[in-house]
Amino acid sequence: MRIGIYGGSFDPVHNGHIALVRDALASGFIDCAVFVPSVRNNFKLYSMTLPAPYRYYMTKEVADDLRDSGKLDNVFVCDAEFGIKGVSYTFMTLEIMTEPGFMTGFLMEQGIKKKKAEGPHEFFWIMGSDTLGTFETWYKPEEILRHATLLAAERPGDGVDVEKAAESVRENLGGKVETFRLNGIDCSSSAILKSGDFSQVPNAAREFIARHELYSSRTKLEGVSDEARQRFFDSAIWMYPYLGEKRLLHTLNVGYLSAELAVRFGADPDKALIAGALHDCAKELDEDSQKEMAQDYSGDMFTEKKLLHAPAGSVFARDGFGEKDKEILDAICYHTTGRGNMSSLEKIVYLSDKIEPARKYMDLEPIRKAAKTDLDEAVRMTALAIKGKFDSQGREQHPLTVDMLRDLGIK
Repeated sequence: MRIGIYGGSFDPVHNGHIALVRDALASGFIDCAVFVPSVRNNFKLYSMTLPAPYRYYMTKEVADDLRDSGKLDNVFVCDAEFGIKGVSYTFMTLEIMTEPGFMTGFLMEQGIKKKKAEGPHEFFWIMGSDTLGTFETWYKPEEILRHATLLAAERPGDGVDVEKAAESVRENLGGKVETFRLNGIDCSSSAILKSGDFSQVPNAAREFIARHELYSSRTKLEGVSDEARQRFFDSAIWMYPYLGEKRLLHTLNVGYLSAELAVRFGADPDKALIAGALHDCAKELDEDSQKEMAQDYSGDMFTEKKLLHAPAGSVFARDGFGEKDKEILDAICYHTTGRGNMSSLEKIVYLSDKIEPARKYMDLEPIRKAAKTDLDEAVRMTALAIKGKFDSQGREQHPLTVDMLRDLGIK
């Protein structure tokens, strides 16, 4: 197969990206196109608006919709860059993706039959005309060209002499360059974010953005230090191998909401962001590992299977991610049960876990409304709702929860 690889931030993915892939496929140079959302882009290391998992899953939903709707066949999304330690340079991405075993496995996961997936394959790196003009300044461009042919879009009227740039790459680097005509859409991610006009964002991406309330005031992380923001982005990448899509996006949503509530109610937004983001980091580890970690952090305080992940998360965040702050680790430990004499940080993570925007398990609007003005009342309403559910099922509350209810004046 002739495989086109299209790397980018996709922050957010928009119709211009789709048009580029559409016309690359129409050119006849490639049989399929693979989006590769960047993880640690050298040029935008921490300046991207959203952490990598959001951008990856958003782009995947768009690609799935393009295939399911019949608008574009053979369009896929690959998470290859999540396996790269440190900056994800293009040549590293290609080293991974052009390895025969990797590409065979990836294509078979997309439903390509084994014989076809096994190759042989020819690889193309899809790029815009403006990017081709700067290609010779990229890190290790010769290594990129050793793995792939450049496939550059030529858009009439953009002022770039594509053939001149292509010839320069051929002469100076000895690489292969092909060009195709782009009947594209004049839009960019930066312009979309600046204007707030998301009309050029595909429906599937707009639905994803709305579901998680992304590109909102919350996700600007106002009041959060650059160091905490970087740790938040790093934590999202660190958790990616351990959590499925729904759980990972949930725990990151809790990080965003916790930071917002911390600013609102005078707690430390840096600690709230990290505690919220990491609160479910151990949720999908095997039960034996969770038991061992829970015992390490809290002894026999947590024995019920559904509660193990909370104290286990404190140990996993400490030993796996390197988080040493005791207040953060305690907020992770008690986010399911609460406890007596809770700190503001613990209340915030407890509350955010229950009401982050993608939560739909009950009518949360009254609690979300209360959380705009009164932290204690929002926590009290949450605890009452959970108590009511337990009472209806004839279940007893954890002793720590009983202490929390006492403090909240709930019998």
